Amino acid sequence: MKLNSLKNQFDLKELELNALLEITQAINNNLPEVSLYKIYGFTLRANLQIKKLALYVKDEDWVCKVNYGTSMDFISITLDDSFLDFRDIQFITDADTSLGFKEFDMVVPVMHKDSVLAFVFVGGLVDPEQDEQTIPDTSFIQTISNIILVAIENKRLARQQLEQEALRKELEIARGVQQLLFPKNLPQDEDLKATALYLPHQDVGGDYYDYIEIDDNQFLLCIADVSGKGVPAAILMSNFQAALRTMIRHTTDLKEIIEELNHQTVRTARGENFITFFVAIIDRLKKEIYYVNAGHNPPLLICDTQPLQLLELGTTILGAFKPLPFLRVGKVHWNGYFTFFSYTDGLTETFSETDEPFELDRVKEILYSHHQESLEKINGVLLKRLNEFRGKNTYTDDITILSCKVGVAP
Repeated sequence: MKLNSLKNQFDLKELELNALLEITQAINNNLPEVSLYKIYGFTLRANLQIKKLALYVKDEDWVCKVNYGTSMDFISITLDDSFLDFRDIQFITDADTSLGFKEFDMVVPVMHKDSVLAFVFVGGLVDPEQDEQTIPDTSFIQTISNIILVAIENKRLARQQLEQEALRKELEIARGVQQLLFPKNLPQDEDLKATALYLPHQDVGGDYYDYIEIDDNQFLLCIADVSGKGVPAAILMSNFQAALRTMIRHTTDLKEIIEELNHQTVRTARGENFITFFVAIIDRLKKEIYYVNAGHNPPLLICDTQPLQLLELGTTILGAFKPLPFLRVGKVHWNGYFTFFSYTDGLTETFSETDEPFELDRVKEILYSHHQESLEKINGVLLKRLNEFRGKNTYTDDITILSCKVGVAP
């Protein structure tokens, strides 16, 4: 009898060793998670003769990953909360649980340090013919479960690293595309000065600004904000800039330009993104500004000693409607000089610690008080006030400012 018992133990250990080798080979072959769980279930069924099994693993919630031999489908059953405090192997009694978990005879927690990685429910331990209970090798169950779960966790971490690397590459590409969109130099002549300030909330934002010289007397200024972030937003804005620069070589008719830009945006974005856009053509010979505001925050304009104006005329956002439901071209005449100030909504939607937005009135007050000073001075005052206003709050969106002065103030 002792020889038979020793032989049985030897045979069992050999089966377990072979099972571990098979699982190790499967892991080394980088099989997918689903395949590893299938091998796990087959191994316990074939080698340990476990008739009923359910493996619950902790993802965001407890999820049953392997189930066989039961009358109920535990893949769709939530883990009974009564098991969550179990840390040792226990037999299941009627008092321990309810519903379908009574099918099982034993629960085997799988631990890693002080954390529970999984619960293995084992059933069918009682042989009806012999009316005796067969206790499986629980240490083997824990070992094989631990190996499988650690391998799957390592695969998940490796996948996360690949995804993070792909995201990093994507952001790097988008950042490069975005930097190419911004003009390298802005004019700094005696009677024409322009500055831009860009404060990205994340690595890559959806803001865009541009300065395009048309001829000796005319130039174009624009500012835009595209919905969405990352490579898709950068590509959309890149296409938008290319379309704008192509159009301006053929026409200075803002109505025609805006209609074509809207057409291109609708076609490219397919209703998934839209663009707020402000564009102005300044004619220094005629002393006139022609502009269209397409759903963007209205830029501010101070001409000579005239009251501050908001440049609001135009149309709705681009990319949402085809054709545009309305379109008006604004026109402003000036004498002497003017100060122009445009921005994206990240400026006015910066919040204080008491959840109050910065809002347009504060921008108006700063510009009106300092419009005769340099653009750098105006931007400096604005940023100082903005940082004092937000306190410990972080910026919640990109902030872009494009401003210019034409003429010389007395």
